Amino acid sequence: MQLIQMLPLTCLLLSLMIPQALLAQKPNGVENPSYYNIGGVLSNNESESHFATVIAHLNFDQQYVPRGTTYYDKTIRIDKNPIKTALNVCKHLISRRVYAVVVSHEPTGDLSPAAVSYTSGFYQIPVIGISSREAAFSDKNIHVSFLRTVPPYYHQADVWLEILNHFGYTKVIIIHSSDTDGRAVLGRFQTTSQTNYDDIDVRATVESIVEFEPKLESFSSYLMDMKTAQSRVYLLYASQEDAHVIFRDAAIHNMTEYGHIWIVTEQALSANNTPIGILGLKLNNAENETDHIKDAIYILASAIKEMTVNETITEAPKDCDDSGVIWESGKRLFGYLKTRNIRGQTGQVGFDDNGDRMYAEYDVINVHENHSFVKVGSFHYDSEKRKMRLKINDSSITWPGNTGKKPEGIMIPTHLKVLTIEEKPFVYARKLLDDEIDCADDEVVCPHFNISNGNGKWATPRSLQHTNGSVFLPTEQEYCCKGYCIDLLKALAQRINFTYDLALSPDGQFGHYQLKNHTTGIGTTVKKEWNGLIGELVAERADLIVAPLTINPERAEFIEFSKPFKYQGITILEKKPSRSSTLVSFLQPFSNTLWILVMVSVHVVALVLYLLDRFSPFGRFKMSSNDGTEEDALNLSSAIWFAWGVLLNSGIGEGTPRSFSARVLGMVWAGFAMIIVASYTANLAAFLVLERPKTKLTGINDARLRNTMENLTCATVKGSSVDMYFRRQVELSNMYRTMEANNYDTAEKAIQDVKEGKLMAFIWDSSRLEYEASKDCELVTAGELFGRSGYGIGLQKGSPWTDAVTLAILDFHESGFMESLDKEWIFHGNVQQCEQFEKTPNTLGLKNMAGVFILVGAGIVGGIGLIIIEVVYKKHQIKKQKKMEIARHAADKWRGTIEKRKTLRASLAMQRQYNVGLNSVSKSVSQNCEKTRYPILPPLPRTPERAWPKDQEYIVNRKNNNANKPPPRYMPTYATDVSHLIV
Repeated sequence: MQLIQMLPLTCLLLSLMIPQALLAQKPNGVENPSYYNIGGVLSNNESESHFATVIAHLNFDQQYVPRGTTYYDKTIRIDKNPIKTALNVCKHLISRRVYAVVVSHEPTGDLSPAAVSYTSGFYQIPVIGISSREAAFSDKNIHVSFLRTVPPYYHQADVWLEILNHFGYTKVIIIHSSDTDGRAVLGRFQTTSQTNYDDIDVRATVESIVEFEPKLESFSSYLMDMKTAQSRVYLLYASQEDAHVIFRDAAIHNMTEYGHIWIVTEQALSANNTPIGILGLKLNNAENETDHIKDAIYILASAIKEMTVNETITEAPKDCDDSGVIWESGKRLFGYLKTRNIRGQTGQVGFDDNGDRMYAEYDVINVHENHSFVKVGSFHYDSEKRKMRLKINDSSITWPGNTGKKPEGIMIPTHLKVLTIEEKPFVYARKLLDDEIDCADDEVVCPHFNISNGNGKWATPRSLQHTNGSVFLPTEQEYCCKGYCIDLLKALAQRINFTYDLALSPDGQFGHYQLKNHTTGIGTTVKKEWNGLIGELVAERADLIVAPLTINPERAEFIEFSKPFKYQGITILEKKPSRSSTLVSFLQPFSNTLWILVMVSVHVVALVLYLLDRFSPFGRFKMSSNDGTEEDALNLSSAIWFAWGVLLNSGIGEGTPRSFSARVLGMVWAGFAMIIVASYTANLAAFLVLERPKTKLTGINDARLRNTMENLTCATVKGSSVDMYFRRQVELSNMYRTMEANNYDTAEKAIQDVKEGKLMAFIWDSSRLEYEASKDCELVTAGELFGRSGYGIGLQKGSPWTDAVTLAILDFHESGFMESLDKEWIFHGNVQQCEQFEKTPNTLGLKNMAGVFILVGAGIVGGIGLIIIEVVYKKHQIKKQKKMEIARHAADKWRGTIEKRKTLRASLAMQRQYNVGLNSVSKSVSQNCEKTRYPILPPLPRTPERAWPKDQEYIVNRKNNNANKPPPRYMPTYATDVSHLIV
C-alpha cells in the first residue's frame, strides 16, 4: 500500500530527471510536446488519488505512451457553485496548459459539469464526462467538445425496443415527463424503431403518448384515458418521485395486475413502491467512478498517440484572459477521441457522432415479491458479432399479478370502428331523407367519417340504434348503406361476435401513399404517408375496412389483410362500338373504291353507247319509214339516262339505243347492274341487320393501348390498387405515363364518361365492371383478366381480429354464402338478358336508314334548285332575244332611211344639172331666193344621243321656230344606237 502511494512521487522524480528540452521528433522534423497535462475536476479525494495513480501507471505503458512522452495530472475539486467551478478551471487547469479535462458529476445537479464544458469548450479543450447522463450534453451546439463514458438516459430506449422485440409486443404506450430527457427518450424510441426495424411485423408502434409535467401530485386522469387504448404495454420514463405517484395511482385503478406490462428506466425502478412484475434497466458500472476515470484516461492517451503520428499538436491555451484564442489542435483531438473503440474496465467503449457512449451494458431487472430485484437478463456487447445483444431468461420472470404467464400485451375490443367506401355493387350509399328517421331493415347507418379534429371523430348520435348487435352513430347528414360488403359485415359480426360503428371514407378514396421528408434528431428521413381508408387504418383511427379493398404488396406493408372474400382481376370496360356513320349506313356494303368505280362505269358505258349509236349506219334512221320523217339519234344525255335507268332498275322510256352494237353493250350493262344490285342488297342486310360488333380492344396487350400516338384515351382511378399495379409493371410504364393524366377521382365518374363516349377505355376491378356490363348491355368488358388478386378485409398491423376474420371468411366460402352474395348483388340475372339481346337480330330503324331519306331530301332540294336556275336562265334568254329584235328592227329602219336619203340626193343632183343646162342665171336667182326663204338648218350631231327620246324636244322646238317656213327637203329618222352595225 505504501508502494502504491509512492508511485506518483517516483514518477515525478523521473520526469524531473528528463530534460524538458527533449521533445518528440516527427519524421518530417516537426516537434510535438514531450509532456501532456491532463486536468481532472473530481468529486472526492479518492477519485483524485485514483486519477493520479492511473496517470502514473500510464507513463509506464508503452502501448499507449511512446518513449519520450510523459503525462501529468492536474486536478481540482468540483464545487456546487458552477461559477466557482468555472473560475477554478481557468485558474488551476487552463493556466497549466491542460490538453484535456476529465469531469465527474456533482451529486446535487449537472450545472457544475456544464460549467466545465462551457469553459473548456470555449477554447476547444476536450472534456470527458464520467458520470453526466443528461440529454443536454448531446447537443454539440452547446457542448462542442464534450464526450462521456456513460450513455445518456434516453439511450435506454434502444434496450426497450430489444425487449419488445424479444417478447413480440408491437403496440405500446409511452409515458414520459415533459423535460428534455423525457422528450429525448420518445424521439430516440421512434427514430430507432423506424431505422433499425424494417420489418413492420416486428416493429413496435406507439399507440398513445402520455406526457406529464414533473413533480406530479396525481396521475389518475391519464390512467383513465390509457384504459381505452388497446395496448397494455407501458414504457415509463420518470424520476423516482414521479414514478412513486404513477405506481400508486396505477395500483388504485388495477393497472398493475395481470394483463398489464410495465417496462421502466433506471430512475423509475428506484421508486420504493414498484409493483410486482415490473421490468426495469440498470446500467452496469454506473456508480463505479474509478473504472470510468481509468477508461477516460486511456482513451485520451490512445487518441493523443495516434494524433502525434499523423499531425502536429500545438501547445494548449495557457490562460482565460485571451478571449480570441481557439486551440485548433483541440478540435482535431476531439475528432480523434470520437473514433476510439477499445475494451476498457466498463466494457466496450466507443462514441457516436454526439460524443455519447456506445455499447453500454445493462442488466434487465424484474421486481419480485417483497420488493426484491432479480436480474433476469442482460444487454451486453457480443465481441464476435461486434454488436449489442439481449439475453433474457423468460422462465425466471414474474409478471404483474404475481404470475409466470406472459400477458398478451393488448386488450381485444369487442366494439370496432369500421370504415367503408361507396363502390357499387359492394356498397350502396344514399342520404337519409328529412322525413325518414331510421334506415331500412337491410341498411346500416354510415355517416361520413369526420377528421376535422385531426384525430378522427365518430359523431355524437342523434338517435342510438341497435340492429343485429351493431351500434350506429348518425350525424346531421346521415347516410344509409347496403350491398355486398354490408351483408358480409353483418355476417362477420354475428359469426365472431363483435359490435361496430360504420362510417364512409372521409375523402372518398381507398388510399395511396406519398413520399414526404421528415426531419428528426438524426437527420431527414423519407416516410410514406397514406390517405383515404388506408390512412385511417394506419393512423389507428379505425379497426376494420370492409370494402372492395384489393390486396397488394404496398398496402400489406402497412396493414393486415384477411384471406380474400372475393377473387377477381383487372379488366377493361368500353362502350360497344357503333357504326362509322349512321347517315351513310346504306353505303357501308361497298367500299369507297368500289363506289367510285361504279360511278365511273356508269358514265363510261353511257359515252360508249352514244358513240356506238352515233356512228353505226343502222342507228340514225329507220329502215323503212312510212311518213318519211327522220328519227332523232341517241344523244349523250339520253345515253346517260339509259345507263342510270338500267343500273337502278327503273323504267327507261324513250332514248334507247337503236344499233345492234349499242344494244349488245346495253345487255351486258344490264347484267352488270343485276350483279351489283344483288351484291349490294345482300351486304346491306349483313351490315345493318346481322352485324353486332363486340369490342374495339383485344385486352391489355392491344397495341393501341400501348401506342401513345394512337387516339385512344384510357384511365383508371387515382391512388387505387390498379394505379399501383401499373406503377409496378415496367412493361406498362409507357402506357401508364399516358393514362396518368386522364385518371379519375372516382370510378363512378369514369364509368359515366364511358357511357357518354368521353372515355374510350376504363381499366378497373373486374367485379365492378362485370356488374356494370350486366346492368347496361351497351357496355362490354374487353379481353381476359390480368393482374389477378382478391378483395380482403383490412385490419391494423397486429390486430387480434385477423385470425378470427380469416377463419370466418374461409367458412363463408365453404358454405356457399359468398356465392349467394355474388348472385344477389353483382349479377342480378342481367347477364342472361344481355346474352338473349345479343342473339336477337337487329331491327332497322331511322338511325340506320336516315342517310337514304337525306339523299331523297337532297334530290328534292337539288331539283327545286335546278328549276329555279332554269327559270332564271330562261328569263334572261327571253330578255336578250327582245333586245336583239329591237336592235335588228332599228338597224333595218336605219338602212331604209339611208337608202331614201341616197335616192333623194341623187334626184337633187340630177335636177341641178338639168337646171344649169336650161338657165344658169335664173337658177342662181331662184337658189338665192330659196336660201333666203328656206334657210338650211345646221345638221344635227350624229351621236348616239339622237336615238333617245329626249332629242325629240329639240326637234319640236325647231319646228315651232320655223312654222312659217317650208318643211325641209328631208327629215332624219331617229332610232336606237346602231353604231355597231356596218352599212
